[in-house]
Amino acid sequence: MTELTADSLTLIEGLPGLGLVASIAVDQITKQLELDQHGTIVSDDFPPVAAFNEGRVRDTVRVYAGEDPAVMTLQSDVPIPPGAVEALSQCVLGDVAEEFERAVFLAGAPAESQEEVGEVVGVATTDQLEAALTGAGITLADGAGVIGGVTGALLSDCYYDGVPAAALIVRSNPYIPDPRAARAVIENALEPLVEFDIDTQELLEQAEEIQQQKQQIAEQLQQYQQEQEQPSRTAGMYQ
Repeated sequence: MTELTADSLTLIEGLPGLGLVASIAVDQITKQLELDQHGTIVSDDFPPVAAFNEGRVRDTVRVYAGEDPAVMTLQSDVPIPPGAVEALSQCVLGDVAEEFERAVFLAGAPAESQEEVGEVVGVATTDQLEAALTGAGITLADGAGVIGGVTGALLSDCYYDGVPAAALIVRSNPYIPDPRAARAVIENALEPLVEFDIDTQELLEQAEEIQQQKQQIAEQLQQYQQEQEQPSRTAGMYQ
C-alpha cells in the first residue's frame, strides 16, 4: 500500500453495474488523473479468476489514489457477486474509509428512451453532502426509491456506519455498455462535485472499442445476477 499525505480525499466507486457506467467513468478518471495503485482488496468470496492488462496479470479489485486532486477510485475487473458484497463492504469501511473524507457511488438506472440517457440525480447520506450535490447543480432524486446491487449495499453500509456518502444515479442503456452515459455523469455531476477536469472526448471517439472491451464484463454480470447460490462469506483484506 502506498502512502498518502493529502487530506479530504473523495472515493469514487467504479464497480461494474448496469450499463457499466461506473466502470467506464472511473476508468477514464483514473487514467486522466494518472492515479497510482494505492492498495488491493482480496477475499475468498471474489470470483476465482486471474485479471490481466496489456499481457500482465494484475489485482482484480484495486484502489487507486492521487493527491492533486485528492481522489481515490475503487475498481474491479469482474462483477462483485452477491456473496462477496459483505466482505467488500467490511474492507472498504474498515480499512479504506480511514483515508477518505467522503464516498461517491455511481449507479446506472435503465433509460426508457434515448433522450433520458445521461440524466443524473443524486442521493446523499448527510446534510453536508446534500448541500454539496445541490451546490454542484445535481438534482436530488424525487420521492422514494431503492438502489440495489453492490452499490446500494455499500451506500447503505456507509449510512449506518456514519461515513458521508452520495450516490449519483445516471440513466443509461440497460443492455450494452454505455460510454455516453459515463461521459454525462463525469461532465454534469462528478466534475462540479469533486472539482476536477476530465477530458471525455475519448469516450465518444472510442465508444465502440470500449463496448467491445466491456461486453465480456456485462455478460459476467448477467451470469452472476442469475446465480442463486450464496457462497460462504469471508472478510476482505486490504493491503
